[in-house]
Amino acid sequence: MSPSRDKRTHKASNFERRVQSLALLFLAGVSLGLSSPVAAAQNTSAHPDWPGPGELFVGTCYQPIDRSPQQIDEDIAIMRRAGFNVVRMGDLSWDSFEPSQGKFTFDWFDSIMDKMHAAGIRVILDIPGLPAPIWLHRSYPGVDIVAQNGTRLPPAERYMDNISDPNYIREVGILADTLMKRYAHHPAVIAVGYDNEIGNGFMSYSEPDRQRFITWLKQKYGTIDALNKAWATQRWSRRLNDFEDVDLPLANGPGPSERYLDLHRYWSDVTVARLKELDAIRQRNMPEIPSVSNLWDTAPRRGFDYLSTYKTYVSYGAEGFYPGDPITGSFGALMTKGALPTPIWFNEFTAGGGGFYGTPGRSRMYAYLGLMMGAQGILAWTFNSHQGGEEQALFGLVDHDGTPSWKVDEFARIATEFKRLAKYGFPRYTHPEVAIAYSFDSFIDSHPNGPSNTTLQYFKPPYTEQVQGAFEPFFRANLDTAIINIGHESLSPYKLVVVPADYMMDAASALALRKYVSNGGAVLMTALSAKVDEHGQWFDTPLPGRLSDVFGLKTNAFYDSSALKFELDGKSIDTNVHRFEVLEPSTATVLARFTNTPDHSPALTINKYGKGNALYLATESNRSTIGPILEHVLQLAGIQAGPSTPEGVYARTVDGRTLYVNTAEETKIMAISGSKRSIQTNRVYEGTIVLGPLESDLIQ
Repeated sequence: MSPSRDKRTHKASNFERRVQSLALLFLAGVSLGLSSPVAAAQNTSAHPDWPGPGELFVGTCYQPIDRSPQQIDEDIAIMRRAGFNVVRMGDLSWDSFEPSQGKFTFDWFDSIMDKMHAAGIRVILDIPGLPAPIWLHRSYPGVDIVAQNGTRLPPAERYMDNISDPNYIREVGILADTLMKRYAHHPAVIAVGYDNEIGNGFMSYSEPDRQRFITWLKQKYGTIDALNKAWATQRWSRRLNDFEDVDLPLANGPGPSERYLDLHRYWSDVTVARLKELDAIRQRNMPEIPSVSNLWDTAPRRGFDYLSTYKTYVSYGAEGFYPGDPITGSFGALMTKGALPTPIWFNEFTAGGGGFYGTPGRSRMYAYLGLMMGAQGILAWTFNSHQGGEEQALFGLVDHDGTPSWKVDEFARIATEFKRLAKYGFPRYTHPEVAIAYSFDSFIDSHPNGPSNTTLQYFKPPYTEQVQGAFEPFFRANLDTAIINIGHESLSPYKLVVVPADYMMDAASALALRKYVSNGGAVLMTALSAKVDEHGQWFDTPLPGRLSDVFGLKTNAFYDSSALKFELDGKSIDTNVHRFEVLEPSTATVLARFTNTPDHSPALTINKYGKGNALYLATESNRSTIGPILEHVLQLAGIQAGPSTPEGVYARTVDGRTLYVNTAEETKIMAISGSKRSIQTNRVYEGTIVLGPLESDLIQ
């Protein structure tokens, strides 16, 4: 026991013992891949006080640890004048609340919370479980990251904490419990968030990490024989005689894909376990407060399986919104929503950026694009430009010298406009008729560690690019879509399910698709789907694996060609893709054939299975392949496209009115019938709607 341990209050000590016992249970259960012994995230319909219809929030991320009391007062005054009604605070600040083990300081934060409340500004209380403070690393070296070569890495960056370490689990639980109890009934609190960007952490390679991985494998596979079979260890003399023979697979380096897949699944389970533990504390201490967390499940270093697990720790899908373009940004935002009935929150929202001061009008345009998708809250990252640290050249709303930039005025305009728009059906509660499949397992297994893994040569372009390629034509057609894991959601709400390049087809996903089509649904699957099973091993049955009869065909051969062409409904279609699969229909009907391949093999087929239809596109998923068949597929599924708009303009109809967003840096003109009036400006449009660069309008 460290000397500082005795400084805890009696209450904290009792809680520590309780949490330590829970931590041991989690290590023996959750980290083995079991479900956490916590309740699922609460049903929002049972909480009328949660952010709901007719409520929009505009504000900023605020880190008062950098500011003096006088500066804090000045900052809040700026926020109030701008009309902000929400801030996110607490993240990245563990040692400001607990500067040494067991010694908590809250007076400074109490004052800020009270001032925010007095200013009419609600607070997302972010539990700062990451990064862990230096004192935790020094007291418990197991919290340090160990590299693949066995070198201990100091916590040089904010993501360098071993979240599987039992001491970390205990201490973050104490921190979360203490914070949530203190602010559970503070009137400023609107939501709680967990562990900023937890998905971007490092994997660790210590001996305790190896032992925890082995424990997870034992729980998953039971016997060494089952593990050998799942990992195909007969290949190249890699049989394991005992679980102690297991090494941690290399995240960066050579190795078979089966092991790489399980490595990522293990760390995903660890990450999800931490989130479930935090949500259990919320449900115990703050059951009337929702969770709205910035998690970053698609982070490149580690990531985690969000879409299979999110409903157990998420009330509202949220993310840091830094779009490179409207399609990519919208795709990422909808991945955080999944099938949740609640609106989207942007816990961090593009304002400036690293080495980017900002572009006038850009944030406002993206705010309206978010509103169109179903967003409820946007919080600029960040309020103050940081004077030190890794993000000192990231430019916020207020300049380094304390001067409010033009970005404050832009977000103030957003706040004013959103306050008015809230009574016109915003936030949107979407009911998409189209679902697009996304699988963490397919993402991991389609780009395994290299350099000798031949999947890297076979599977291209990248998985996420192909899923986004399927999403893009629907988004351009102004249709709402849900991005979901098809093995973990009900498919019954949707008229069409698109399965783009879903490389791994596990039993649950295959069964869900089979039942969906049999009951009358329509599925569109693209090439590269259903090639490997849940262990990442190639099917030894006709492809697409587990679903060959549903699609009424099999496929094995594939070839590269010049840019592919095919003909559908009498129209010649040019694409920008080169690889195609050779389809061998059995019960399927050919709808389109390639016109520039040697055998003019089928490009698109349809098979009647039960009451529904299964379509297979014999090439990769992107705009040039799915866009031309979209009208045919929508008609088959009984789906009507959204409002017609020119390139770069997106629209949705909301309570009989239409919101148009021009994402282009040029004026766009759209033909309309009769006259329409702008809700925002009262301008009357006769025959055409004119939108300037990056402008938006709600028309009735």
